[in-house]
Amino acid sequence: MFFKKREENGQDKAEMSQGEEKESAVVDGPVISASQPESGDIIAFVGEEVTFKGTIRYQGTVRVDGRLEGEIYTDGSLIIGQKAVIAAKIHAGTIMCQGQLTGDIEAKHRVKLLSPAVFVGTITAPLLSMDEGVLFNGTCNMPQKIERKGKETKLVISVEEAVKVK
Repeated sequence: MFFKKREENGQDKAEMSQGEEKESAVVDGPVISASQPESGDIIAFVGEEVTFKGTIRYQGTVRVDGRLEGEIYTDGSLIIGQKAVIAAKIHAGTIMCQGQLTGDIEAKHRVKLLSPAVFVGTITAPLLSMDEGVLFNGTCNMPQKIERKGKETKLVISVEEAVKVK
């Protein structure tokens, strides 16, 4: 059902939340970049053979590799594994997806779609990144203006500047 993650000998292991160990599985997840706000360790894991219907509310980071239908609410992170199939309304801080995701999602920080993700629905987020190979069928709303660091890039130059020969 839900699993907690612990590290042993450099590999991530899955452990049942009741404290009993059940066939430790290596958890291979997408790499979280240093520029992305990180909520810490994965606090729960929904395995490949798990099907969940309902509403999930949590703080921290949760990884889903199974089937999930319903609603997800968090200020933390949601990691959707390559074999996951999700049909949900999602409100999260950060969403990283490699699996199949259908629904309306809203992220406070960013949405990252990694190949071979399949997304159908609506994304509302200030930042969206999408790998080559992702199938995206839907709409994207980016309501917040992103502050740029450094000087603004000058996109329009005069004809004289463009044809100057040195």
